[in-house]
Amino acid sequence: MKIIVPMAGIGSRLRPHTLTIPKPLTLIAGKPIVQRLVEDIVKVVDQKVEEIAFVIGPSFPKDTEEKLMKIAKSLGATGKVFVQEQALGTAHAIQCAKETLEGPCVVAFADTLFKADFTLDANADGAIWVKQVEEPSAYGVVKLQEGIITDFVEKPEEFVSDLAIIGIYYFKDGAILREEIQYLLDNNIKEKGEFQLTNALENMKQKGLKFVPGKVNEWMDCGNKAITVETNGRVLQFAALENENLVSNTVVLDNAKIIEPCYIGENVVLKNSTVGPNVSLGDNSVVENASIKNALIQTNTTIKNANLNQAMIGNHAYFDGEFTSVSIGDYSVLN
Repeated sequence: MKIIVPMAGIGSRLRPHTLTIPKPLTLIAGKPIVQRLVEDIVKVVDQKVEEIAFVIGPSFPKDTEEKLMKIAKSLGATGKVFVQEQALGTAHAIQCAKETLEGPCVVAFADTLFKADFTLDANADGAIWVKQVEEPSAYGVVKLQEGIITDFVEKPEEFVSDLAIIGIYYFKDGAILREEIQYLLDNNIKEKGEFQLTNALENMKQKGLKFVPGKVNEWMDCGNKAITVETNGRVLQFAALENENLVSNTVVLDNAKIIEPCYIGENVVLKNSTVGPNVSLGDNSVVENASIKNALIQTNTTIKNANLNQAMIGNHAYFDGEFTSVSIGDYSVLN
């Protein structure tokens, strides 16, 4: 089994947090978003993952490849990194890793997290992860007949289905997908100015390949600041249920209280403060005379005299103030 993770987007909705760190490498409950994504995929596919290919953008930081290689290694897989030089659509992004498209493959776009308890049907030609939603007009959806996907509809204006495609796909033979995408590229077949994966899927369906839905229980987005903070809280709750070790034994508590679930990293100092619930606080951070809940705070950050709720603060930041729902990027000072 191989996993391809297109992650070349610039993450503009999550700025200023993505100005220095690519969105998929933003820490959620102490781990990069993309790491949590591939870990959850490995649990669902229940097969040995031999290779993970990451498709990044040309302006990503120099240490991105090193970080991604460590993620692949932690799962016992070989890591590969490819660069999408131009943003030409979902199909084009996948094709940047065409040498990995061989045999059983999962394609997962790295701006979403999920929880699922279904078992992947390895006998199907493919599977598409879906989630029932209240407003399907905002998503690409699938129609089903006797458990088989019959149609892919992009943002339907009239109701056709409430099963939204979440951006994760399984292919029994990645080589077939590679050939279909290459056909789109060779013939300049675009939709809305880009090469779309849904066009390749439709061609595969027309040739008789059968796709089944993989229904997920929880679909968590990491788009803008508010939804990312919410996702952090949900991930913490799931991690606590799975007995994931969330609080480092190097945390220093000085008249301070932690209300779980929380992720508290290495060498964090909490003084005269209450932290939690649903807070992630990165390594080497200091919190003094503060109350923090429902917040995502990265590493090496100092927070003083604050009452934070629904906040997101980057790495190496300093905050001392009365604002509550703040969004502060890396190396920022606000006092």
